Amino acid sequence: MKIISYNVNGLRAAIGKGFLEWLKDLDPDIICIQETKMQEDQLDKLAIEALGYHQYWNMAIKKGYSGVGILTKKKPNNFSSGMGIEKYDREGRVIRLDFDDFTLVNSYFPSGSSGDERQAFKMDYLKDMQVYIDSLKKERPYIILCGDYNICHKPIDINHPERHKKSSGFLPDERAWMDNFIESGFVDSFREYDKDPEKYSWWSYRANSRAKNMGWRIDYHMLTESLRPRLKNAGILPDVKHSDHCPVWVELELVC
Repeated sequence: MKIISYNVNGLRAAIGKGFLEWLKDLDPDIICIQETKMQEDQLDKLAIEALGYHQYWNMAIKKGYSGVGILTKKKPNNFSSGMGIEKYDREGRVIRLDFDDFTLVNSYFPSGSSGDERQAFKMDYLKDMQVYIDSLKKERPYIILCGDYNICHKPIDINHPERHKKSSGFLPDERAWMDNFIESGFVDSFREYDKDPEKYSWWSYRANSRAKNMGWRIDYHMLTESLRPRLKNAGILPDVKHSDHCPVWVELELVC
C-alpha cells in the first residue's frame, strides 16, 4: 500500500496546476491532503470520484484557510474529524480514518511564524496532539500520523541550520517535542531509508529557494513502532510542483 501526504497550499490552485492529472498517473492507494483552503461545497467531488477515491474532508470555518482531507481507494470502517478541542477543530486540522488493520490520522499542524500568539497556539497543539495520540493508541495500536508538522526535527532537515535557531519550525521546544513524540513509540519512516542531507519537502517562494534547494523537511509519515515490521519504503517527490511543498510517500504491507 502506498500512502501520500501532500500540503497543496490551496487545493483549487493545485488542481489548476494539474494536481488531478498527476494523481491519476501516480494512483496511490491513499492521499492525505493538507491546507485545502476551501469549503466542501467548492469541491468538484465528481472529478475525484472518477479517479476511484472515497473522499473525507474537514474544512476550517474560516474561508480560504487551513483544512484537511483524505482520498482513499478502500472505504474505511470509520471516519472522524477533529481532536475534540474546539479551538483546533474550528480550523480543520485533523481527520482520522480507521481500517481493519490500522488507523490513519492526517494533520495540518499550526505554524507559529506569524507571531508569539500563534507560536503559543502551536505549542498547545503539540501538547494536545500527544495526549490525543496516546489515548488513541490504547484503542488502536497501529497508527500512522501523517501531515505537515511545521517542524524540522534535526539540523539535517533544514538548510543552514545555524541561521534558523530562532525560527518557528526549528525552535528548541518544537524539536524537543519531536524527540519526545518519537520516544513515545513512533518511527520517522523517511529516515529509516534515507539519512542524506538536503532532502526537503517545503521551500519558501522567496529568493528562488526551491531552485537553490534551500528547503525544510516538515512533512512526515510517523508510524507506531508496531508498524515498523510492515514498513517497506519511504521517500520524497521534490520534482512535483503544485505547491510550495512537495508530496512525501510511504509504502507499507497493510490490509484495509
